[in-house]
Amino acid sequence: MTPQSAPAATSAGWRVRGRTLPLGPVPLLMGIVNVTPDSFSDGGRFLDSGAAIERGLAMVDAGAAILDVGGESTRPGADPVPAELEVERVLPVVEGLAGRVDVPISIDTTKAEVARAAVQAGAAIVNDVSALRFSPAIAALAAEAGAGLVLMHMKGEPRTMQDEPFYADLHGEIGDALEVAAKRAAEAGVPREAIVIDPGIGFGKTRADNDRLIARIDRLAARGWPVLIGHSRKSFLDPWKRIPPAERIPESLASGLLAALSGAAILRVHDVAEHARALGIYARWLEARRADAAPPLTPEEAP
Repeated sequence: MTPQSAPAATSAGWRVRGRTLPLGPVPLLMGIVNVTPDSFSDGGRFLDSGAAIERGLAMVDAGAAILDVGGESTRPGADPVPAELEVERVLPVVEGLAGRVDVPISIDTTKAEVARAAVQAGAAIVNDVSALRFSPAIAALAAEAGAGLVLMHMKGEPRTMQDEPFYADLHGEIGDALEVAAKRAAEAGVPREAIVIDPGIGFGKTRADNDRLIARIDRLAARGWPVLIGHSRKSFLDPWKRIPPAERIPESLASGLLAALSGAAILRVHDVAEHARALGIYARWLEARRADAAPPLTPEEAP
């Protein structure tokens, strides 16, 4: 695809619980609010609900168009968390943010009971990293609530997903799996315009797989759904493990801009302010290209 144009699937926007988020060539930012003790990047920093709420408020001020609240780490090797504990972690944060921000709140979970509690507390999006494999009831729940639904590809489950992942046809296998999940969601009543797909950077992928997926997001977007990319601070950005996750900001920004060029509609990030500033320059670059693509003025039109 050319960098001047967005994938056709993004033109109508993303329908989330009674509102439409405009999607275009400059991606929206989804700010990550982890309420966990063991996330790979900021585990434990925002386990306190008050700190997590303040984190979310700061992200909105910095330019986040969506806040994604999660109570269970899905880093490689992570163990599952009981639904009751996950609800205990996320519910105060969702409730606290819902009353104070004007952006939609997403709940990052694979469990229908957690998603239901969060939606009842004000969440407008369910971000399911299992693409309905772990809890198919999430589809009917999203349909009933009119919630947006993110379907992410993951090979296996967090404890085993990085055990020598292999794809005979990387783009085809991931695209087919997400298309099956999206159709399953549609059969449960989720409107097409409420669905976003995510290739699952780092979820059962090698470093080369991740690079290839970001380089050709347009191939996934051609399936007809907007594409979300979660690249932020991940280990594929530093395969030599020389840089702590929280210090991978330059690598995250570079990867985010390349994802934008490749067709991403939404970027899920830890560092909202930095990504917003970088995307501001990207927006100016797009505008400059559009201006230079216009026919030159005739002498009569010139000022």
